[in-house]
Amino acid sequence: MNKEQHINPKEIARRTILQEAEAVKEISNLLTDDFNKICDVILNAKGRLIVSGIGKSAVIAQKIVATLNSTGTPAVFLHAADAIHGDLGMILNYDVVMIISKSGESPEIKVLSQLVKSFGNPLIAMIGNTESYLGKQGDFILNTTVSQEACPNNLAPTSSTTAQMVMGDALAVALMEMRGFKSSDFAKFHPGGSLGKKLYLRVADLYLNNEQPKVFQSATLKEVIVEISKKRLGVTAVVNEANELLGVITDGDLRRMLEKNSSIDTVLANEIMSKSPKTIEADALAIDAMEIMRGNNISQLLVTNENQYLGVIHLHDLIKEGLI
Repeated sequence: MNKEQHINPKEIARRTILQEAEAVKEISNLLTDDFNKICDVILNAKGRLIVSGIGKSAVIAQKIVATLNSTGTPAVFLHAADAIHGDLGMILNYDVVMIISKSGESPEIKVLSQLVKSFGNPLIAMIGNTESYLGKQGDFILNTTVSQEACPNNLAPTSSTTAQMVMGDALAVALMEMRGFKSSDFAKFHPGGSLGKKLYLRVADLYLNNEQPKVFQSATLKEVIVEISKKRLGVTAVVNEANELLGVITDGDLRRMLEKNSSIDTVLANEIMSKSPKTIEADALAIDAMEIMRGNNISQLLVTNENQYLGVIHLHDLIKEGLI
């Protein structure tokens, strides 16, 4: 490289991002009524959606399959090269097949598309050249033609693979909405990790593992301090004889009280408690508890059921579960 040549990586990155964004904008103008027909065919199919490709398009196909499966559309990835070397048995009678390719002219793509047509399965061509062999074989077309790759040599698949990815997302989201797929359905397919936990983990799953600090309203200051220290949650509920929640006392309440009072021998719980504590129901989502804590800048919530005190959920519980 010429020593006098100055390259600014940040400017190259910005140019690349803008070029790929323009490519995505371009394909939004290439949508036709075939998109609606494709959604109907997939939605009404008795089988699965088989998604195939080769090279970089095969990698995109795998991502699209993962997105479809997680949003309620059964999909299977089939590598085009493997398909014509023994894996065609994966395609069943009621399946719909989508082949992804930029050129539509790769030898494997030509053979596979011809075989799918001979099987009688509906063939969707996600193609960057509608006049190609694959473009002419497809029963339905998803046009992902881009005018320019972000690669400075206009060779490496960059804008074209981004266009394919976005078209796959558009298809998945459209099918998702057509199915009436909700967050509760999403949780069924994502039971692990923080994402799944946000959708199904409830307060009741967490607070039961904690101590249940509580004192009566007539408790002395010493009893309050002992309870907070013993239960190690930085807080205690104040209840009556019927276990109804009356208030809350935190470490902070104790410190503020000690700063203001010189005589503490006669101080009782009901004199220092906060009478409107932040609470949450046991069957609420844990993610809701996190939002309440964040919104009020607190680290614990009292758990209740129709004003019956049940326990405490702490910020540390949410951190431990990976929600934060």
